[in-house]
Amino acid sequence: MEGGVRESSVIPDSVMDSVNRTLANVEDVQTHLLNFLSLYDPLVLSQMPPLQRAQTLLTLAKATTTLFTLRLRCTGVHPDDHPVKSELERLSLYEDKLERLIDLSKAPLRPSATLNSQAATRFIEHALPDLTSEQKQSMRSISRGEGPTIKYLERSVQKKRKYQASEKQSVQTAAKEFLEKAARELLAKFPDLSRIEETDRRCSLLS
Repeated sequence: MEGGVRESSVIPDSVMDSVNRTLANVEDVQTHLLNFLSLYDPLVLSQMPPLQRAQTLLTLAKATTTLFTLRLRCTGVHPDDHPVKSELERLSLYEDKLERLIDLSKAPLRPSATLNSQAATRFIEHALPDLTSEQKQSMRSISRGEGPTIKYLERSVQKKRKYQASEKQSVQTAAKEFLEKAARELLAKFPDLSRIEETDRRCSLLS
């Protein structure tokens, strides 16, 4: 009892409150981390879309590095004075790249330009008063969507839409390449993580 009183008189209440909050936060982290690791299964990862799989691997790498950084601080080592600093910078770089890929995947296809053919026909008729009746009739047919010119424009629009769709597909390809590179670097950094090696193997089979 005397020891407890003596300790409480030496350690300020504010410090004890901070310690208790820290312990509670550590328990929360442990619970959430265990739930997250239960989902970190090669089979589950192989069924994820490339961007989601990349997010999962990045989150795991950030969680591992953050916990290691906290351990360094608890032992009196500042992270800036440890090689883990370069790892934090590398993860930050990958996070920026992944965010750009996610933004690109969510961006809508750029709308194609449209032409008011009837207004254009009227403008041309007024600008060229010497047109023959046959030429004017041909222009009016084009403005109503009849004639080879309109069909050519429609084919051009379809080709442009296909090109835009291929651009969006290239985002998925870039995400897959990012995922494979991240998995290889994680394996090189942490050779004991055999499960990451299995994930890298499955990613190679999917590509």
